[in-house]
Amino acid sequence: MARLGAIGRFWWEFVVGEDWRASAGVAVAVAAVAAVAAAGITAWWILPPAVIVVLYASLRRATR
Repeated sequence: MARLGAIGRFWWEFVVGEDWRASAGVAVAVAAVAAVAAAGITAWWILPPAVIVVLYASLRRATR
């Protein structure tokens, strides 16, 4: 059971790290891409600007 907890903590740190807002933003962007693609619309263009916005917001929070 201790190993299972260690594996869970590793993945939490790997995916979320120090900024849970950035992880949530990327998750929302991926969900938006999935929703738009499911509607039959080309959706590859959504993710690059979303990542730029999330990165900008994360850097802005870090430098304050």
